[in-house]
Amino acid sequence: MSQWSETIFKSYDVRGLYPSEINEAAAEAIGLAIANLVKTGRVVVGRDMRLSSPQLHEALIKGLIAGGLEVDDLEMVPIDAVYFAVGTYGYQAGVMVTASHNPADYNGFKVVGQGVSWIRGRDLKKLVAERKPARTSGSFNQRNIWPEYLEHVWSFIDINKLKPLKIVIDAGNGLAGKVIPLLMKNLPCRVESLFFELDGSFPNRPSNPLMPGAADEAKAKVLASQADLGIMFDGDTDRVFLIDELGNFVPADVTLLLLAKQFINRQPGAGIAYNLICSRAVPEFIAKWGGRPIRSAVGYVNVGTAMKEQQGVMGGELSAHYSFKDNFYADSGFIAALLILELLSLEDKPLSLLVKEYKPYAKSPEINLAVSNTQFVLQEFKKKYHLATIEELDGVTVSYDDWWCNMRPSNTEPLLRITIEADTEQLLVEKKKEVVDFVKEIL
Repeated sequence: MSQWSETIFKSYDVRGLYPSEINEAAAEAIGLAIANLVKTGRVVVGRDMRLSSPQLHEALIKGLIAGGLEVDDLEMVPIDAVYFAVGTYGYQAGVMVTASHNPADYNGFKVVGQGVSWIRGRDLKKLVAERKPARTSGSFNQRNIWPEYLEHVWSFIDINKLKPLKIVIDAGNGLAGKVIPLLMKNLPCRVESLFFELDGSFPNRPSNPLMPGAADEAKAKVLASQADLGIMFDGDTDRVFLIDELGNFVPADVTLLLLAKQFINRQPGAGIAYNLICSRAVPEFIAKWGGRPIRSAVGYVNVGTAMKEQQGVMGGELSAHYSFKDNFYADSGFIAALLILELLSLEDKPLSLLVKEYKPYAKSPEINLAVSNTQFVLQEFKKKYHLATIEELDGVTVSYDDWWCNMRPSNTEPLLRITIEADTEQLLVEKKKEVVDFVKEIL
């Protein structure tokens, strides 16, 4: 199959169904396009454990070499190992073969340039379309960066402060199953493992921990083993999710606050980036602790960019990506997880009590409505709530003293995404019905 779909080029990365939308021909073309962008020098590549990753990985390398680049292959590594390699060793680009948390029949590429600067999928699309010919052939080497990478992740905490916490870790058959045994070997924590076997077909649960039922077994194991907490990773480990000792899923913006407090304590006045659909509690607590809230558009790339541009030290968002200045402004599920273990070791409180403290408001899960003319709906939304404080950083956000709502179009689908938060559960139910009914009525 030589054809691929142009729909694989997303706002942030490249992703599609294998082999109908993305295949070896696409991978080789993308490799050559990256070579034409970089011009000359060294690039580093890695891949996840998906069933189609070896084939795409090989074809990608073929295109990079055909474009005249020196390729260092890390083979099967977590995505933050690619970021680490680019940031530490000065590669001109880094490419990870992964579809992150998508289902097993998807695959794709995440690409960063020198200094771990994002090369977005939509920009790669233009380069692929140019179809420039190959230059002088490059070279290929294999590289082992595991010792240096693990030291880098450990450097974010004081290992001597860790207590022998009991942790359930659900790798979901993803790369955490390879990394956690290496990462935890020198730590005092006791790990109860779930689904550590690498299997790109994801036989035990969806790669996305937010999917219905995905966390059920982890929650049950936390309760059965009387663990201090549960930790879940997605397939390529750039996202991490917490379960408290009572078996409750911890919202990602609450995890962001747990992390933010540590950084502000270490560095008073530190800037913390968050996206605009996080709870109103996020900027309130950051300011209360003496930090500097940095507001960004939705999307982990946007959070990292805002953090970098406004000199923040870390950032996070509702999809559970957590980025760190000292990780080249990139995200890492493992760094975030170790920081949480350090926090729980230092605090004299169970995770459930810490979480309760940082959830003062009632917040609805994201609502997705099929809408073809999203811009029309957004204009009508502004008219209806014209007395509110209105912000258009990403979609439209209307804010009142006791509730707020963000309405924004999806980057990839004909959907309108709606987030609502209110001071009370009763007001949340009322406003949720009001907003959804309004959208359905004007359609």
